Amino acid sequence: MATKILSCNSNRPLADAISKYMELPLTKADVKRFSDMEVFVEIQENVRGEDVFLIQSTSSPTNDNLMELLVALDALKRGSASRITAVIPYYGYARQDRKSGPRTPISAKLVANLITVAGAHRVVTVDLHAGQIQGFFDIPTDNLFAAPVFQSDIKEKYGDKSLVIVSPDVGGVVRARALAKSLDADLAIIDKRRERAGVSEVMNIIGEVDDRHCILVDDIVDSGGTLCNAAEALMAAGGLSVSAYISHGVLSGGAAARIKDSPLTELVTTDSIQATDAVLAAPNMRQITIAPLLGEAILRIAESRSVSSLFDYNTPN
Repeated sequence: MATKILSCNSNRPLADAISKYMELPLTKADVKRFSDMEVFVEIQENVRGEDVFLIQSTSSPTNDNLMELLVALDALKRGSASRITAVIPYYGYARQDRKSGPRTPISAKLVANLITVAGAHRVVTVDLHAGQIQGFFDIPTDNLFAAPVFQSDIKEKYGDKSLVIVSPDVGGVVRARALAKSLDADLAIIDKRRERAGVSEVMNIIGEVDDRHCILVDDIVDSGGTLCNAAEALMAAGGLSVSAYISHGVLSGGAAARIKDSPLTELVTTDSIQATDAVLAAPNMRQITIAPLLGEAILRIAESRSVSSLFDYNTPN
């Protein structure tokens, strides 16, 4: 059973980088729109009996990219691919992982159902917003972590400087603690609360940040408002500098301009979502690639080898 990789349109640069890492050309496919914007996919190579990995983030435009993914999965299924793995670097709708109020959907589960019914036999993704989304799938699901990639970059950039890893909210403490442990750094948490409607958030910092380089860690940055407010609070508390390492740079609306004018020294995201022109032009924003991480995961799955080591941090003894 030969391995094939192909890509839809959401993030071709990342797909090309994965292809280069694996030394395997992308399978030829035509992913286009009819005049009424219907999605059409034609796989232009034989995939019968093959092990196929389909690369597609469901980032903005979210619904268009999700539909491309579903139609491509159906095309592969009807082309008699032996096994189809959906490689989804950024899993859209992940923030709707529970009922937030009466008569509201759990859209993360709905999307999981759609992907499975469309023909996926396995899913590979990176830093799900909530770990329990793995359980929304009835097929094997690998949730890889970007933190080891961040860890290497932080070590190279900061060396032996005094660091503190900061979670921008209580919900991200587990992620921040793991990175702090791997870097042998201290942990701080920002507790934010709004006393009443129309009153700005009060940010209380739990932990010592004075005279330290603060590194905010989170899975998603969207509008950037919380991140910028957190940076201001950390600088006011005596931080030497504030940088942020975020897995998925959604960066909608005026986020790029907001972060450009913020106290953040640097915002580092992965290339799970293709950078916009505004992001590329911002002097304090950059991307680091997760192509080797995803490429290695694909190779190991194709060869039926363990992928567990890809989840490990280099934790100091």
